Amino acid sequence: MKKGKIMERENILVLDFGGQYNQLIARRVRECNVYCEVHSSDTDIAKIREMAPKGIILTGGPNSVYEESSPHADPDLFTLGIPILGICYGAQILAYQLGGRVAGADKSEYGKTEVTVDTTKSLFKDWKEDSVVWMSHTDLIKDVPEGFTVTGHTSDCPVAAMQDDERGFYAVQFHPEVVHTDEGMKLFRNFVYDICGCSGDWQMSSFIDTSVTQIKEKVGNGKVLLGLSGGVDSSVVAALISKAIGDQLTCVFVDHGLLRKNEADEVSEVFGDSGLFKLNFVHVDAAAHFYEKLSGVTEPEDKRKIIGAEFIDVFEKEAEKIGTVDFLAQGTIYPDVIESGLGKSATIKSHHNVGGLPDHVSFREIIEPLRMLFKDEVREVGLKLGIPEKLVYRQPFPGPGLGVRVIGEVTPDKIRMVQEADAIYREEIEKATENDPDWKPSQYYAALTNMRSVGVMGDGRTYDYAIALRAVITTDFMTATAAPIPWDVLTRATDRIVNEVKGVNRVLYDCTSKPPATIELE
Repeated sequence: MKKGKIMERENILVLDFGGQYNQLIARRVRECNVYCEVHSSDTDIAKIREMAPKGIILTGGPNSVYEESSPHADPDLFTLGIPILGICYGAQILAYQLGGRVAGADKSEYGKTEVTVDTTKSLFKDWKEDSVVWMSHTDLIKDVPEGFTVTGHTSDCPVAAMQDDERGFYAVQFHPEVVHTDEGMKLFRNFVYDICGCSGDWQMSSFIDTSVTQIKEKVGNGKVLLGLSGGVDSSVVAALISKAIGDQLTCVFVDHGLLRKNEADEVSEVFGDSGLFKLNFVHVDAAAHFYEKLSGVTEPEDKRKIIGAEFIDVFEKEAEKIGTVDFLAQGTIYPDVIESGLGKSATIKSHHNVGGLPDHVSFREIIEPLRMLFKDEVREVGLKLGIPEKLVYRQPFPGPGLGVRVIGEVTPDKIRMVQEADAIYREEIEKATENDPDWKPSQYYAALTNMRSVGVMGDGRTYDYAIALRAVITTDFMTATAAPIPWDVLTRATDRIVNEVKGVNRVLYDCTSKPPATIELE
C-alpha cells in the first residue's frame, strides 16, 4: 500500500519501543474498524505529522526508561496536540519524560493481576471497578508528572493507570491488548472513539481494489514468481495477484516432502491448469533434495534457514526455465514480521519469507501484498476473492512445513509418522466438532518429538517415538490459549495413532498457552 493513500483515512499510529505485543495492539485498533500501523519509536516527527494520526499509542518494551541507552520519545511528540496512550513501557515513557519518576519495583508483577480503576474516567468507561489485567513489568511509576491523576492501582502497583485529560495523555501499566486482560477491548474502543474521535470507517472491502491497482502499477508488463505452499497466506497472495495481472504470475508449488498428508493433490486441484484462477502453475517434486540438505541438522533456526534458502534456490531454477522474472511474491503477514523482529522488538524466531532477498537472487523486488494484515483479515480477503471456504479456513501451516514439526533431525520416516498422526488427529477433531462446533480449536496439529520411550504392544517390547498433540484457541495468532480438547476425543486420537502409525508408542498433549510458548513447537 502507498503510505500517502493509507494516511488519507483516519488512522492510529503505534510507536514501537521493542515489546512483543506491538502488532497485537494494532490488531485491537483494527478490530475497532480504525486503520492502524506500527512504526519505530524513532520515527521522524515530520513523518508523524504527515501521517496525521488521530491518536498515538506508545508500546511496551524490555528496557528501563531511566537508563541512558534506552529508547525515548522525541519530546516534540508531546506538543502535537494528538491524544497519546502509553502501555507498560510506554506509560513509563510518559511519566519519565514529562517530569515524573520511574524506578525499580520492590516486587515485580507478571501475569494475571486484579486492578482497581476509576470507572468515571473516559478511558475506563463501562469497565468493572475491579477486573483482571495482564502485567509484565519490573519497573513502576513512583511519582506521576504534574497535571496527571492516578486512575488505577493494584496491590503492588500504586500507579497502574494515570491520565492528563487537558493534554490528552493516558497511560496504563498493564497490557490491554492481550486476551488475559478482561476489559482490554473496551479500553481500546474508549480511546479510539471517545478520546481520539474516530468514526470507525475502515473496511477490508477496499483492500482488494487498492492492492490490485498497486500491483498492476508496480508490475506493469513484468513477471511475478510466487512460491505457493497451499496455505492460507500464499493462496490468498496467488488469488490477489492473479486478479491483478493474470498469467503474468507463475506459481511454483514446491513439494519438499514436508507437506501434510495428501496436501500436494489438494493444492493442484485448486490452482492447477483446471483450477479456479488464471495463472501459470508449476509443480516441483523436490523432496529428495530437501531431505539431503536437512540430513543431520537438529537446530530449529538452522532448519528454517536451510528450508528458506532451498526455496529460493528452487525459485531461481524455475525462473531460469520460464525466462526473466522481475518480482518475487511472498505471503508475509504481520505476525511473521513481529516474530522476526520488527523495529526494536526482540526476534522470537525467523521466518523464511521475511527480511528481503539474498544478494545472489536474480529478482528485482519482493511483493508482499499481505504484509500489513493479520490472519483473520487474510481469510476475509480470501473469501472475497472467491477462494473455496475449505482452503481459506484450512489449518495454518508454517512456511518450513513439517520440518519444524519434527523435533530434531528430519528424515523421510519421521515425516511419514507425523503426517499419519496429524491426519488422524485432525480427522478426529473434525468429526467431533461437526455437530458441536462451539469448542473447535483455532489450530490443531501433531508433532513428532525426539523422545523415545519403552512401551508394550502385543507381547513385545517397543522403544519408539512420542507424538505431541497441540491445539490452541486464538483470534489473531499473536496470543493463544491451549484448547480444552474433550478427553474422549484425545483418547480416540491416541488409540488410533499408537495402533496405526508405525514407530509411535506414546502420545502427549501440549497444554501451554502463548505466551510463554509459541504456537509451533520449533
